[in-house]
Parts: sequence; C-alpha cells; structure tokens
Amino acid sequence: MAKTAAAMVQAGEREVRVSSPDRVIYEATDRTPEVTKLMVAEYVAAVGDGLMRALGDRPTALERWPSGVREGFRLATGPRDNDAEGFYQKRVPKGAPDYLEAVEITFPSGRTAEEICPTEIAVPVWCAQMGTLTFHPWPVRRADVDHPDELRIDLDPQPGTTFTDAVRVAGVAGELLTDLGLEGFPKTSGNRGVHIYVRIEPRWEFTDVRHAAIAFGRELSRRDEQVTTAWWKEERGERIFVDFNQNNRDRTIASAYSLRPKPGAPVSTPMTWAELADVTDPRDYNLFTVPDRVADGDPWAAIDDTSYSLQPLLDLWDQQIADGASELNFPPDYPKMPGEPPRVQPSKKVAEHWDADGNRVEGT
Repeated sequence: MAKTAAAMVQAGEREVRVSSPDRVIYEATDRTPEVTKLMVAEYVAAVGDGLMRALGDRPTALERWPSGVREGFRLATGPRDNDAEGFYQKRVPKGAPDYLEAVEITFPSGRTAEEICPTEIAVPVWCAQMGTLTFHPWPVRRADVDHPDELRIDLDPQPGTTFTDAVRVAGVAGELLTDLGLEGFPKTSGNRGVHIYVRIEPRWEFTDVRHAAIAFGRELSRRDEQVTTAWWKEERGERIFVDFNQNNRDRTIASAYSLRPKPGAPVSTPMTWAELADVTDPRDYNLFTVPDRVADGDPWAAIDDTSYSLQPLLDLWDQQIADGASELNFPPDYPKMPGEPPRVQPSKKVAEHWDADGNRVEGT
C-alpha cells in the first residue's frame, strides 16, 4: 500500500505539515466515528483562540500518544517505563520548528529544563503532528515562572462517586468563591472530574497557592460533607477529593480545549456555571462537537479580564492553622517539606513509630 502523502493544516498565518494524516488516533465508538491524525491537527487549529488563551506564554508539557489511543494502552509512569504507548514530554522535542519558543523552568529537584512555550497556534498544531493529545501548561507565564497566576481547583471523584456528584460539588465551590470575592471559571476534565480556575495576581509562591487550595478545600468540606482533602486514599471514602497538590511546582492539569486519551476523543471543555449544572455526560463534549461551541463564543473569554488577590484564602489558611489544622502531605517525589506530616499511610501507623520529623524509629 502506498504511503499517504503529508497534508497541510492552516494554523494562523502558517501552514503546518502533518505526516501520516490517515493514521487512526481514536477508533470509532457507538457515539463517534474514528479520528485520524489530520483530524486532531485540524481540531487544534479550530479551537485556536480558546486553546491559546489557556497555553499562551506558559511553559507547557506535552502528553504524547504517537500511535493513538487503544484499549489497554497506558501512559508511562516514569522515564524508564519504555513499554508504555503514551508519555510526557517535558523538554522541547528534537526537530522543533524555528518559530517554536521555549522557556527555562525549574523542577522541585532543582534541575532545570527548556520547555515549550506556545506563542502562536502553529505551535500546538505542530505538537499535534508529533502525537500530542493533551497539553499540560504550568500556572505561570514566561515573564515570571516562579509566581503562579492561576489557582486551580481539581474536583476528583473517588470510587463510589460520579461526574454528577462532582458537578453538584462544583456548584457549592462556585458559591464559596463568590463569598470570598473571587470569580471561578469551570470546565469538564474530559473524564469524570471538574476543574475550576481562578486568575490571581502573580505575587505569591507555589507553596502559598497550594496553601490557598488546601484552605479552600477544607472550607468546602466544612460546607459539604461529600468533599474531602484527605491525601491518603484509604481516608477519602465515597467523596469528591479536592486535589490541592495540583498547585505544586511542576504539577499540571489538562488545559482547556485539550483532548483526552479516552474513547470518543473527549475534550476538557470550558463551561458557564449554568451550562455545567445541566451537563450529565461529559462525553458529549468531544472533537466533533466542541469546535461548534467555540464558533459561538468561548465561555472563558473573560478569564484574563481580572486577576484576584489570593489574600482572602491565605487569611482563611492562617485561621485554620490557628484553629488547630496542620500542613498536609506533598507528592512522594517531592523532598521532605517543612511541617509536612509523616509520609506513611494511617493504617500503618498503628504498627510503626515515627518521630516529629516523620522518620521511622524503633521501639515502643
């Protein structure tokens, strides 16, 4: 069989070459036809304004699936996991076009890297040509990569809960943000969860933004018994987990308008609050349906209009600490952080003993 000729996709003022345009990236489902590599690139170009609102001038990691998505395919869990079909690209790939710009970022380990920094829609389209489905932007702009300009609230349904539960909790979260004088912009995760973004002034460190997320989650759990900030899965129960650690350095969430590696090519889709309240199946928002929504206007068009102070949430954090709350666990790949509790599952504490710094000690 003759090899299919490359296709060209118009991306702003540039044309981007797409090789193997007929490669099937998503197989057909009972709801959607199959999706080719060319269709993915054309989708990225079609949602360009909204996607660039999410990615523009931000260090961005790429979630690449060069062979597409199939049942049983999985995402690599580390640099030595060479058998996985999907992987994260945190550095500029080889062969990048000369119009692609980069920015240096620093990982929690102290190592640095040059990461893609999209400045025009041709860059994400080229990334799609390289097998990228999901874009993972940092919550910072390249002018100041150490001070986030976004608070990200990740509502993650735990076993026994559903997307509908996450939508209901999101409504409570929206009311809490209003009470704090903040405006949140919600979107589907493209899977079972809901994300809410708040633009903030880039004045605070990552640790401050994380504390703000913890404070928000704790207050939300006080208002709604189906919410938890418990880091250990065994303590979460059938509740919606507020994943506060998504606000750490080098922790990212699928961007608005990103495709997700799930059957049917679902999209992490921006919503108005009224729209979100009526959504019952996030799969309705996919590569085939979202471009028409964008043509009618982006629900997040005003997200950059106002940047809010984080102080109301930091004041709430201080009050919670004064009332007896404490620091929560960081991800396991982080160095031990000040005030962090022991990194041991609560069920194991009964049989083991730990000092004040979280180190295991012998004896009783």
